[in-house]
Amino acid sequence: MSVRPGEVYYNPRCREKIVIRTPAAHTGGGRAVMDLYVEPGGFAAGYHVHPYSQEIFTLVRGSLRVHLGGREVVLNEVGQTVTVPAGTVHRWFGNTDEETSFAVVELVNRADRFEQLILRQLFGLAQDGKTDAEGRPGLLQHAVTMREFADVLRFTDRPWPLQRLLNGALAPLARLLGYQACNPEYLERGPSETAELEELPEVVAARLGAVRGGADDGA
Repeated sequence: MSVRPGEVYYNPRCREKIVIRTPAAHTGGGRAVMDLYVEPGGFAAGYHVHPYSQEIFTLVRGSLRVHLGGREVVLNEVGQTVTVPAGTVHRWFGNTDEETSFAVVELVNRADRFEQLILRQLFGLAQDGKTDAEGRPGLLQHAVTMREFADVLRFTDRPWPLQRLLNGALAPLARLLGYQACNPEYLERGPSETAELEELPEVVAARLGAVRGGADDGA
């Protein structure tokens, strides 16, 4: 089931909310644009890479700290942008104790697969209390899910060759015990709610190639 503009997805473990601005279905799967709201203390689920996808973060308000390939980039001005090239280790964190931070995120390449993994599977697991404190799936769930979606996201707490070996060894047992790479229940689970998209500052809308107010690529 494809996501739609205005749909809201919430990860209680990571304290992040995503509102869909331009879904992958509107771009042939090649690009998605999302509004990312990060509560104080919120974070991305573990240090990771997107092997074939590029992410671009543009700040609207608040502050976001992005670990990017061994350095820290702090976004604290409206319109400030950081690009995460494909294959780069990264992780973002909310950088304020007082307000929810808001950034627009563009994902370029394999956006449809990203939506399926992040918004459906990983957010669904977090909502059901089936992840660790950093929002990552447990060992057996990790084996089947991250093996299936290795082209979309790889956590970097262990070297990838070791993860590939472990996932391959554990996946048959995980499937035997009923674990699924992408649980059909999560694919059919609707969004938390539907919201009206926030009007973007002109500097941010211009960055997206959009008219003020968020009209974007068919959204």
